[in-house]
Amino acid sequence: MSLLDVTIVAVALPTIQRGLGATPAQVQWVVSGYALSFALALVTAGRLGDALDRRRIFLLALSAFTLFSAACGAAPDIALLVAARLAQGLAAGFMAPQNSALIQQMFRGAERGRAFGFFGATVGISSAAGPLTGGAILALAGSADGWRWIFFVNVPIGVLAVLLGLRLLPRVERSGRGSVDVPGIVLLGLGVLAVMYPLVQADAGGLGRLWWLFPVGGVFLALFVRRQFRLVARGAQPLLDPRLFSTVRGYAVGAGVGTLYFIGFSGVWLVFALFFQRGLDFTPLESGLAVTPFALGSAAAAVTAGRLVDRFGRLLTVCGLSAVILGLGTTALLLWLVSDDAARWAAAPALFAAGIGGGFVVSPNITMTLREVPVRMAGAAGGALQTGQRLGAAVGTAALPGICYLVLGDTDHYRTALLAALAVALVGMTASLALAVTDWLRDRGAEASRRRCPDEVANSPVHSRQS
Repeated sequence: MSLLDVTIVAVALPTIQRGLGATPAQVQWVVSGYALSFALALVTAGRLGDALDRRRIFLLALSAFTLFSAACGAAPDIALLVAARLAQGLAAGFMAPQNSALIQQMFRGAERGRAFGFFGATVGISSAAGPLTGGAILALAGSADGWRWIFFVNVPIGVLAVLLGLRLLPRVERSGRGSVDVPGIVLLGLGVLAVMYPLVQADAGGLGRLWWLFPVGGVFLALFVRRQFRLVARGAQPLLDPRLFSTVRGYAVGAGVGTLYFIGFSGVWLVFALFFQRGLDFTPLESGLAVTPFALGSAAAAVTAGRLVDRFGRLLTVCGLSAVILGLGTTALLLWLVSDDAARWAAAPALFAAGIGGGFVVSPNITMTLREVPVRMAGAAGGALQTGQRLGAAVGTAALPGICYLVLGDTDHYRTALLAALAVALVGMTASLALAVTDWLRDRGAEASRRRCPDEVANSPVHSRQS
C-alpha cells in the first residue's frame, strides 16, 4: 500500500482537481507532499526500530497509515486532503524500514533470499501497477467522487494487515540499544527537505526558483555525516552508522545501484501516462492496461530471482538492468514507429521483457545490499537504502515529465516527447548498469584470487577482519 500510493493517485489528479475545485499547484501536493514526508521519515524510523521495537513501530505505523487513508478519502476540501496525505506519507515512512529489518531479523541464509524475493516482487509490482490500479478504481467507482475510493480501498486491507501482523509477527524483547541522535535527526531532515523540496515543486517551477536549496541541503547533509563520524569515534550510537558504507560488503554499491535505477524507473510511468492519456486519448484504465505487461514480467521474475541470488549474485542485477534498458529502448522505438491504433499492443512484448529485467534488478539488489548488514543496524540500513531510492524517484518524477513538457512546448509532438524522456531514463539506468558491472567484475576477481591462493587469502588481514 505504501509504495502503491506513490503512483496510484497520479491518474486521479484531474478528477480530484475538478471535485474539490483545486488549482493545479494545490492538487500537485497530493502527490508530492506524500513523497516528501515519506522520504523524510525513513532513516529516523529505521533507527527507532533498531533501538526500540520493530514490530510495535510497524503495527502503529500501519494503523496510522490506514486511519489517514480514510481521512484522505473523506476530505471535504483540498487543504485537508493535502494535510492527510502528508500524515499518510509520514506513517508510510515509519512503516517501510521495518519491512526489510523484520525480514533480516526473522530469516537467515537462503530463506532470507527467498523472503527478499517476495519483498522485491512487491516493490516492483506496486511501483509499476499504480496507474492500472488507479484507472480500474476510477472506472468502477465513477468519475465524480471515484477518486475517494483510491484512498478508501486501503482501509479494509490495512485493518486485515494489522490483525494478521498482531497474530503472525514474532514478539522480540525491546533492545533499548542506546539513545537516538536527535541533532542528527534534525540535520538529516533539513538536508533531505532542502534537496527534495525543489524536486517535488518541479511542475510549479521549483527547480528554477528554489535551486539555491540544493547547496543548502548539501551543507546540512555534510554536517550530518560529520556528526555521525564523531559519534562513532566517541563510541556513541549514531543515527546512521557510516561504517555501513565503508565496511559492510556490498552496501554502498547496492545503495548506488538502487538510487540510479529508480531515477529512470519511477519517472517512466508518468511519461507513459502522459503519452497514452493525452497523446493517444486513452482512458486512465486503458493507459494502465497498456503498461501492465511490465508489472506482470516483474512479478514473475522477482520471486524467481530471490531463489537464484545466492548462486549468481550481482550477475543477476547486471542481466536484469541490461534487459530493462533493451526492453524500454525497444518500447520507445516501437511507439515512435507504429500507428496510434497499434500502440496499445505493439509494445507489450518489449515491456514484458523489460519487466522481467526489472524483477531481476530490485529483488537481488535489496538482498545483496542488506544481506551482510548486522541485524542491530538493519532498520537504519533499510531506511537509508529506501531514502536513496525515494530521492532517485523524486529526481526521475521531476525530470522525465519536465523533459516531456519541454519538448511539447516546442513541437507539440507526443511521440518525440516520449522518446526524449525515455532516452534520459535510459541514461540513469545505464549508469546503474555500469556500477553493477564494476562490482560484478570486482567480485569475479576476488573469487579468482581465492581459488588461486586460498591459504594466502584466508590468512590475510582483510579476510580476518571480514571474518
